[in-house]
Amino acid sequence: MTSTRTRRTIGKLTRSTAILSVLILVAACEGPLDYDMRGQIGAFNTSNAAQNATTGRPDADERGLITYPNYQVAVARRGDTVSDIATRVGLPVDEVARFNGVQPGDKLRPGEVLALPRRAPDQVISNGETNPGSIDIESLAGSAIDGAATTSPNPGSVTTTQLQPAPARIEPPAVQDGPEPVRHKVERGETAYTISRLYQVPVKALVEWNGLGSDFAIREGQYLLIPLKDQSAPAVASPAAVTTVTVPGQGTTTPTPPSSTKPLPQEDVTAIAEAPALPDVEVPQPTRNSQAAMGYPVQGKIIRTYSKGKNDGIDIAAAAGSPVRAARSGTVAAITADSNKVPIIVIRHDDKLLTVYANVDNIAIKKGDKVSRGQTIATLRSGDDAYVHFEVRDGFDSVDPLPYLQ
Repeated sequence: MTSTRTRRTIGKLTRSTAILSVLILVAACEGPLDYDMRGQIGAFNTSNAAQNATTGRPDADERGLITYPNYQVAVARRGDTVSDIATRVGLPVDEVARFNGVQPGDKLRPGEVLALPRRAPDQVISNGETNPGSIDIESLAGSAIDGAATTSPNPGSVTTTQLQPAPARIEPPAVQDGPEPVRHKVERGETAYTISRLYQVPVKALVEWNGLGSDFAIREGQYLLIPLKDQSAPAVASPAAVTTVTVPGQGTTTPTPPSSTKPLPQEDVTAIAEAPALPDVEVPQPTRNSQAAMGYPVQGKIIRTYSKGKNDGIDIAAAAGSPVRAARSGTVAAITADSNKVPIIVIRHDDKLLTVYANVDNIAIKKGDKVSRGQTIATLRSGDDAYVHFEVRDGFDSVDPLPYLQ
């Protein structure tokens, strides 16, 4: 999947694009607004883009959440403020407001979308009542690391965290099937029109998916969901070009072939010499991995990068059951689990440096074991969310793992 950063780079506005946007707005003022610009403005025709029909936005659950494999959004109800939504989904109000570039008390339109900085806690059903709070991976990993640094009786080891049994049934949100929409972060100078043209979707669909107002106004730093294309929509044929049909031979003169009046000269064709054989070149094995401070825990695709305070590590997706390896030699400091019984492994490498591996299964080591770099310590969980959440911590502070891996 194309990352939001890449699409954002492609979407940098040029002067000609800005001029085109002004022309579109002027043309819209002179007649009925054609959202898809199926008509023509001078010689400009976008009928091909109008053929890209989109699907409707999925329905939100009872908390107003729409959950995709890699992110969540919350849909506002009538009278909601940013604070109301954050409280309903169980995330800090200031964190949600800051992530969307708004204030906690700002009122939202019904159907307006707010992006969540991280996954909301699962619902807890207790005695018929629903509570939004639960334990997440980062807090458990942090607790394990705290224990590794402060409460361990022996340096280099940590007492395994024992979780209290859940007092109630935990219901994770339903993840949407099918492709995941691109989440576009609005940059200065962009409009709903330019973004719809960038992704080749109707601006009306962009408005409906994100709950925009009648003025189509967007703000810098706002996250927009890009509507998904409707793969089942029939293709719309382009208007056939008008051609003039004439009787065969009419209006043309058949030229006389040169060979009928003068034979072609005999050519002296010399055999082409056999091309010399190419030399064998031996390509040496790459040495980048051995020079890096750490090795990748799995060989796959990074689907979520490090962001201080938002994502304290990186998420690497690979095939379910793939081996998860120790990034560096060290001692297993802790093995714990989140509220869904998904294991978390903490490995200590020296007095302060630790690595964390979450969302794993089939653990092959135990607390106190010495592990070497590249040793298999677990496997990726089965299912659609096969990825490892990998963190590097310098004491209590998380740091970007990529400089250690490159």
